[in-house]
Amino acid sequence: MTSATQAYTYAAPSSLVDGRLGLATSGGRALSGRPWRPRFFRGEVTQAAPVAAALLGVADVVLARDHQSQARPGWVRDLVVTCNGDRLRFESFSACGGVYARLDLLNGALDGEVFDRGTTNVNVNAPLREALARIGARDPLHLGVGLDELVVTTMDGAVVEKKVPLPERWLRGFAEVQVIASGMDQRGELTGMAAVRFLRGLPKKGTVWVTQSGRDLKVADRRLPGAVQFAGPHPLGTLLPLLRFAKSLRVYGPADAASSAWELELPGMRYTLTLSPERWRGFSDGGAVLDDLATDEAGNDADVVGILLNFEPEVEIGLLADRAGIPADRVRAALTQLGVVGRAGYDLAEAAHFHRELPYDKDNVVLLNPRLAKARRLVDAGAFHLEGESATVHTSGGARRVSLAHGSCTCEWWWDHRGSHRPCEHVLAARIVARAAVEVSR
Repeated sequence: MTSATQAYTYAAPSSLVDGRLGLATSGGRALSGRPWRPRFFRGEVTQAAPVAAALLGVADVVLARDHQSQARPGWVRDLVVTCNGDRLRFESFSACGGVYARLDLLNGALDGEVFDRGTTNVNVNAPLREALARIGARDPLHLGVGLDELVVTTMDGAVVEKKVPLPERWLRGFAEVQVIASGMDQRGELTGMAAVRFLRGLPKKGTVWVTQSGRDLKVADRRLPGAVQFAGPHPLGTLLPLLRFAKSLRVYGPADAASSAWELELPGMRYTLTLSPERWRGFSDGGAVLDDLATDEAGNDADVVGILLNFEPEVEIGLLADRAGIPADRVRAALTQLGVVGRAGYDLAEAAHFHRELPYDKDNVVLLNPRLAKARRLVDAGAFHLEGESATVHTSGGARRVSLAHGSCTCEWWWDHRGSHRPCEHVLAARIVARAAVEVSR
């Protein structure tokens, strides 16, 4: 597994002193450019206790170890924060790559001044975690995302620098989550104490399915129409400390009932956990982005669409299509390409993409998706024979028969996974060739 190394340089550690929460920032990108330590927001938090608890929840996901995963030394423990103007978004990934968390602080939770829009990393250290855990319902909380707040709360001005490996699994997870989430629909909702009772009553082990039944959510031990799959309660652990603030719980799932997303609506904010299909399998194993990346025009479209993004809280597909002069389906494929390099996420509550930036090079798209790289090599070698909705792929291991209609293949990889990890390289290559043939015939 390859990885890049990112140097995070902070003017001082993040801190919480006398009700003033100063989150140290490091690098990133803003509308104003690429500041060394960007400054995004300063103001009051109107809901101090739930904000403190939710920030701890996002930080706890970074430290989570699921299915015997071990958090490596130097694992990415700093949160990704994006200021979209009217909100702050805090994001993290578990060490196993199977749990994604996001906290959206909306207008109802913030009262202050926005200095810039953009994305950066923020430092969350042990003393800060301990201080956040002590925040009570009546405690005031002043939030600063940027350097100026730290001048108030620190005296020595010490520079904190650390070099953190950014493994491809982490970035691929961000890419997979936004594609999977964009295919989800709301499958259930509970309000008030009903949400609390449901989450506390989930079984302690085993895979179950959750479905809406009247005003309640029901748990079944078998797949039901419209149900959401849930492989054990452990990943939802960071929701439990937030239940005392919860207004409602919403459950989302895709048509295949594999991954799931669990969203708590809190006062002025939303806390969302998105879970991979199985505890042992991270999002980076899914391959959901490959079909969009395999289109020939995706890279060029991504360059055009990327220029038009300005850290909007909601990316409007139709507006982007008009401004870029390309169809809506190509805009969605471009957003997938941008998601692979960390430039797009997806908000289930808004049913819309949003703009953010992660420190990765767009040239790594193919390297981060080895199946796509293999597919392109097969295409370049001319190892294909198309026959309507089928294709024969000639490989060193023998001929493979591909069904374009069903996305199936006779290779060992496809039979092992039965399509659960999305297309194999033979199916991807066949689709690339088929699309090219359609373009030639026009």
